Amino acid sequence: MPVLRFTATAITTLLLGQALVWMTGLPPFILPGPARVAQALADHAPMLAENARFTATNLLTGLMAGIALGAITALNLAASPLARGLMRPMLVAAQAVPVFALAPIVTLWLGYGAASKIVMVVLVVHFPVASVLFDALMRLPQPLEDLIHSLRAKPMRALLLVRLPHALPALGSGLRLAAVHAPFAVIVGEWVGSSRGLGHVMLMANGRGQTDLMFAALALLAGMGGTLFALADLLQRRMEKGRP
Repeated sequence: MPVLRFTATAITTLLLGQALVWMTGLPPFILPGPARVAQALADHAPMLAENARFTATNLLTGLMAGIALGAITALNLAASPLARGLMRPMLVAAQAVPVFALAPIVTLWLGYGAASKIVMVVLVVHFPVASVLFDALMRLPQPLEDLIHSLRAKPMRALLLVRLPHALPALGSGLRLAAVHAPFAVIVGEWVGSSRGLGHVMLMANGRGQTDLMFAALALLAGMGGTLFALADLLQRRMEKGRP
C-alpha cells in the first residue's frame, strides 16, 4: 500500500509538472518539463549513477550510525536517572543550534570527503530517534507497569524485556522522521563542500545553467528519500504486529 501511494503521488506530480509547463509557457532554463528531465537522466546516466552511488552510500551509512547511536542514547537515558540528569539537557540544548549551520564547521574538521557527509546525517538522525524512543520507553501503559512491579523485575530486565518491545513501534516513527531529514542533511553536506555526489552535480549544473540536470539530480534524491520512507513505514507496521 505505501508503495502504491508513493507511485500514485509520483505520477500525479509528473503530470502536474508537465501541465504547469504547458500552461505557463516557462522556458526550459527556468522550469524544464518532466520529459526534459527524463532526457537529462538518460543523457547523463553514467555520471548521475556514479554520483548517486556516492550520495546513497553516505546517506545509508550515516542513517544506520545515527539510528544506532540514537537507540543507544535512549536506552541509556531510560536505564539511568543520572544519565537523564546529565545528558538530556545537553541533547535539548544541542538542538537549539541549527544542525545545518554546523555543516561548514564539520566540513572544516573532517574535510570534503565522505566523513563530513556521514557525520551530518548522524547529527540530524540521532536526536529524533533518541527522543521518540526515550519517550516511548518511559510512557509504559499502566497494566505493564503493574506487571513489572508485581514480578519485582529488575530495572534492566524490565527495560529490555518489557519497555523496549513495547517501544519498538515508536522507534519506527523515529525512523520515518529520520528517513525524511537524512537526504536533506547529506545534500547540504555536499553543497558546503564536495567534489562528488548529487549535491555537487546540482551546484555544477546550476553554474552552467543546466536546469534539467539539476532537476534530474533532485529526482534521484527524492527517489532515495521516498524509498527510505517506504521501508521505514513497512518496518513500523511489522513492529506494530509484534507489539506486546
